[in-house]
Amino acid sequence: MTSEALLDLIKKVQIERCETQTIEIKAAREGTPKKLYDTLSSFSNQDNGGVIIFGVDEESGFAAVGVYDAQDLQKKVGEQCKQMEPEVRPLFTVLEFDGKMFVSAEIAGIEIEFRPCFYKGVGRLKGAYTRVGDADLVMSEYEVYSYESYKRKIHDDLNLAPRATFADIDKDKLDEYLTRLKLAKPRFAGLAYEDILRLQGIALDGKPTVAGVMLFGKFPQSFFPQLSVTAMVAVGNDAFEYTGRDERFIDNRRIEGTIPEMLDETIGFVRRNMKISTVVDRRTGKRADKEEFPLVAIREAVLNSLIHRDYSIHTSSSPIRLIIYRNRLEIENPGGLYGRLTVTELGKTASDTRNEFIAGIFEILINSENRFTGVPTIQGAMKEAGLPEPLFENRRGAFKVTLYNDGAKKELSKTEQRLLAFCKRSRDRDEIAEFLGVGTTAYITKKYIRPLIESGRLKLTIPSIPKSPKQQYVSE
Repeated sequence: MTSEALLDLIKKVQIERCETQTIEIKAAREGTPKKLYDTLSSFSNQDNGGVIIFGVDEESGFAAVGVYDAQDLQKKVGEQCKQMEPEVRPLFTVLEFDGKMFVSAEIAGIEIEFRPCFYKGVGRLKGAYTRVGDADLVMSEYEVYSYESYKRKIHDDLNLAPRATFADIDKDKLDEYLTRLKLAKPRFAGLAYEDILRLQGIALDGKPTVAGVMLFGKFPQSFFPQLSVTAMVAVGNDAFEYTGRDERFIDNRRIEGTIPEMLDETIGFVRRNMKISTVVDRRTGKRADKEEFPLVAIREAVLNSLIHRDYSIHTSSSPIRLIIYRNRLEIENPGGLYGRLTVTELGKTASDTRNEFIAGIFEILINSENRFTGVPTIQGAMKEAGLPEPLFENRRGAFKVTLYNDGAKKELSKTEQRLLAFCKRSRDRDEIAEFLGVGTTAYITKKYIRPLIESGRLKLTIPSIPKSPKQQYVSE
């Protein structure tokens, strides 16, 4: 970073009056901060890394106060970096401005194979941090495990299913699959029955695996009660929206069975509950039904959640969650994106597969293709239907897909148009309320901000913490 770039960054922080996903500020006027390991860890554990700026004091209204001694500060920050595993190697920049000295430390994101970066003084489970908005949070045990499972190539779908025996496997379903397998891959035809089950990840040492039970079990939830789908239909655009009646959900059920059965029943649930409108072709006068959401997009989203959810013991108590709101449909599965894949790369590049054996069996079982076409299919189906782009979110330990319907495409009011123009630069709730001449932020949040967010026209600057007091909003 050049000194000019550092000065620009300091001015940007002072204008926006907040830290960000990649910027942390420290006063350092009286000495070097003693505990930097949380930020050193969190910046190292994200792809874009981050920058620590020394010499700006948040408690003094983001005043440029300067540092006590630029040379000594660099030395002591470097000493703290050596206490990290792997060791952090910062890139320092020193700036003299207005008679004061400022220092920045650029922290590069480390390769996923070396994550999590943690403070050696307390160990991996207590010393590994993740950046969430402007906060450094201790990684959960599951987040740490996610990195470990990727590095060690752990396949949780190959774990033995506790208490399960082959008496709990539906032999007809298994035999049908083996017949398809031998037709698709003739080399398996000459192998012994036990060898095929082992090579396909269905059984180990004569006992069913998680993959075997979840794909061919008579009733998988006898062994894994929460490996299911909870499907709900909300009354409005919010799960807790008050309507004057007692019900919170119009329909609410738990969908169980094998993975193929849950796929079919979940799609059936959506079909029963989504709206069907009649469209008349102006040229031909023919009438046709138009579904609220394209079924092909729903199928791909549900299929991806079932195949790629996390099946480890860390998430065995968490079902897949599907909710149909008035203006959208959300599908959230336990387990964030796996390995090196990021949200921006979805559907564009080959990715690591968390459950290789479940995915491989699915290719034969229901003619699915584990070839990274799910996301492009969803995007294409939504575009063809004239609906807003789908939203993909990778949160702490979970992945969510949101499909918007026509209700999110309503024509903007003049006030909403003015608000979006005002938010070309990020604004907080107080600024928006003042701009609109409204006394309470609660009203403008419900009336304007939330609907614009749900329609995809307004974005959160700290999406991982929607209720952050430092939250701001920016239009596309």
